[in-house]
Amino acid sequence: MKTLADFERVTLGFFPTPLESLPRLGDDLGIALSIKRDDYTGFGGGGNKVRKLEYLMADACRRQVNVVITTGGHQSNHARMVAAAARKYGMKPVLVLRGHAPDAYQGNLLLDRLFGAELEFLDPDAYFTQIDGAMQAHADAASARGEKPLIIPLGGATPLGALGYVRAVEEMAAQLSERGENPPDYLIAPCGSGGTLAGLYVGARRYWPQTRIIGISVSAKSEWFQARIAAMAQACADLLEWGQRWQPEEIQVADDYVGAAYGVPSPGGIDAIYQAARREGVLLDPVYTGKAMHGLFALVAQQRIQPGSRVVFIHCGGSPALYPFAQRLLEA
Repeated sequence: MKTLADFERVTLGFFPTPLESLPRLGDDLGIALSIKRDDYTGFGGGGNKVRKLEYLMADACRRQVNVVITTGGHQSNHARMVAAAARKYGMKPVLVLRGHAPDAYQGNLLLDRLFGAELEFLDPDAYFTQIDGAMQAHADAASARGEKPLIIPLGGATPLGALGYVRAVEEMAAQLSERGENPPDYLIAPCGSGGTLAGLYVGARRYWPQTRIIGISVSAKSEWFQARIAAMAQACADLLEWGQRWQPEEIQVADDYVGAAYGVPSPGGIDAIYQAARREGVLLDPVYTGKAMHGLFALVAQQRIQPGSRVVFIHCGGSPALYPFAQRLLEA
């Protein structure tokens, strides 16, 4: 059986990130609410993908890659952090993004430009049929130039990348142990591509077996996530040689809080952004964490999370995405 120390990892983020109480918001909800501040990972603007990229970039460096290709939405946190990580290790970033070329570069798109990423935009309606071929075309072009490319999947959602969130659970377990506090009853996290949830499931099974994990979908239906996350978690556990298994029905993903579509602010998400900002001084974003916090509010109201429960919310970052939606936020 292996440990996380057996896997090569580069150092990108500033860890451990804080695990802090949100007492006013928790009192409003009738729960003991804490937040894991992975918006404070620091590197490249911060966010949860830094944990995954520490393992994925170690693999890229080992392979002597010099062109890194990935994808995401128009305001993708993942794409922005891949671009930063590629530049740190002397690699060229290529980002294939869902959406039309913008009239103005704001938020994550501005940062992508600052990092010097090559950008390609795909029509959102054709994205899912074109994305694999588009990324492969960039990889083939790099190979033809004598370069060595690597395609990193959407969200860095791979068994290797999921090790980052196994490590996050290990980190949180140490933080709570130092304080003499019990493990949480629930972990709540946004769910966009599934890699973070997969790592949380593996880590919690090892360190916090009684803790329940609920993902709040910001993109797809729960059934798609359940099959994907169960398979990814099992493959991640296999890397560690841990004898863990999941059936899709064991994976809990709430899919009622996406709103109109992925990447489109929802009324409930915007309300959650205002509540977190005005009650706790915490910045959420309209694509991921705002919708996930809205989901948490609803789960408490429905008593799917019982009053008095100890809950940790995973803040996966994304504040650069606030700014392109300034007018929509101010109109709420």
